[in-house]
Formats: sequence, structure tokens, C-alpha cells
Amino acid sequence: MCMWPVKKDVTLFSHSEHLPMTTKEPSPSALEVALEEAALPNRAVILTMLNKAYAEADGLLNLFLQSFREGENTEHLIRHILFLTVDQVAFYQCLDLNLHCYKIGMDSGDLSDEVLYMTNSFIDLMWTRTHFLSEVLRLGYSFIFTDMDILWFRNPFVNLKHQGEDMLLSCDGYNGLPYDDRNSINTGFFFVASNNKTIKFLDKWYAARNNSDGMKEQDVLNYLKSKGEFRKMGIRVRYLDLEHFSGMCQTKYDAKKVTTVHANCCRTMRAKILDLTAMLKAWSTINSTAEVVWPRHKACHDSWKHKDLVKLVHQYD
Repeated sequence: MCMWPVKKDVTLFSHSEHLPMTTKEPSPSALEVALEEAALPNRAVILTMLNKAYAEADGLLNLFLQSFREGENTEHLIRHILFLTVDQVAFYQCLDLNLHCYKIGMDSGDLSDEVLYMTNSFIDLMWTRTHFLSEVLRLGYSFIFTDMDILWFRNPFVNLKHQGEDMLLSCDGYNGLPYDDRNSINTGFFFVASNNKTIKFLDKWYAARNNSDGMKEQDVLNYLKSKGEFRKMGIRVRYLDLEHFSGMCQTKYDAKKVTTVHANCCRTMRAKILDLTAMLKAWSTINSTAEVVWPRHKACHDSWKHKDLVKLVHQYD
């Protein structure tokens, strides 16, 4: 489906030898076909979500793809991304770009416009994602999920170094201890291996929504973590350091180490685009200067104070 030139793939994660037995229909489902077309030989796939607002010409999709094209050893990974579209416009735009596309069913009505952080639509979307990811695991595919407001500056798989962990979770706050459950997680970027344990855990995670009192899935996962559910279910988790897997909650980056940058601590899509564009522009100087001058995340900082960012747009033009 994707027309980018084929390059040699980096070896990622060993596929579990203890996958659940699944009864397949005589012909594979549309999801199975989509996963098979996008996945690496070891049945690992990169997943992200796309709606109409993200797919527009000045939306997050173009910026996301640009980071893959300009990053170090990342362009070939585009053909291993499966874009989960939540509306018909985004699905057709995805197909027009020769990407791997799959339209997921949504119970939350129209999600084609920008979905603001912590609105009801946002929370519903995150829970729909969690339910869908459990189905991906059930079909025998491991995955990296990445939000689209993440720049991929370098191929992350070298630093992920899956060593038998069931889950690798990015962090908003990292205490330097990779296996310490006291780290503060962010589900905008994480890896899950497909096995019986992770399937049961994601089912438990999704079921916890019924008693969550409107909490978003990340907060529920944090709660389960704090109650020792990872250990109780035998889930081995490693937390990803902020030097390599960074975000906009921080302001300092080591140009020699930074791998991905997530526009967390940011409320609106316009603010994310402005500050991520500035980050990508700074990244482009890495080959011409010894020290990269990273920009301040002014738009994201101000997004918590302004409902309308029109005035800020002109500051960044």
C-alpha cells in the first residue's frame, strides 16, 4: 500500500512464543489485513490515531510525517504505521497519501474536529483507543502506540531495547529508575507485547472505566499501577527516560540523545503545531551547529491561558 522505498528494517521486539490461540474465520477481517500489511516481520506495528482536523493541510499529520522524513533512520518506518482514522474524511485523506489506513468505529459521535484535552470527547476517544488496542493484541500483534503530536527525530527502537518486558511506558516525570512504578506515566507513547498477560491486563484496564467516575484512561492506568496491578498480574514494565523520550513538560534537550518529543503539557492543536514546528526547525540545524538552540514552548504554555490562539499565531509566523 505504501510507496516509500524499502530499507532494511531495524530488529525490534521478539514476538512472544506464548500467544493465545485464536480461532480465525476462513477469510481474514479488514483489521487483520490492515495489520498484516503494516506490520514488521515480527508482527510489531506502529499505531496512531487520525481525524479530519489532524489531516488538514496545516494539521498535525503533515508535521508528524515530516519528522519521519527528516529524522535519522526514520523515513522507512512510515510504511509500518497503521493510521486509525475516526471519520470518513480522515480515512480518505490517509488513503490519498498512500498510507496504511483503518477506520475504527466510534460511539462518541462526530470526532472530526479538534478534540480538546479532558473534554468528554477526549476521554471517550482515549477509552475507545484502549479497547481497540486490546483487540490488536488479541490478534497476535505487538504494537507501539504514538500520539500524532510526537516528533520522531531518531529511530527509537535502538533505545527501546525490548528485553522481555511486557510494556514500555513513556513518562511525564522520570525518577531515573526504569523499573520503578513511582514514575509518572504518559500513554501518548508506549509499547505492549502481545501475550496472554497483556491481553488480560488491557481487558482489566478497559473494564476499570466502569468505576472510574469519568477519569481518562491514563489516570486509571496510573491508579492500577499504584495499586500494584502490574506486579499482581505478572506484567513486567519499564519506564522510558526523558533524555531519549522527551516532552514539552521539559525545556532542556540533549541533541545527541533526544529521540522523540511529545507535545504534552499543551492544550490545543494550534499550540502543539506552533511549538512542534519550532522544534523541528531547530532539529534541522543539528548538522550545521555544535549546539542546538531549542525554542521555548510559548504557545503550549499560553494555551492554558487562552481559548483563542489567533494572536499567538502571528508571533510565530
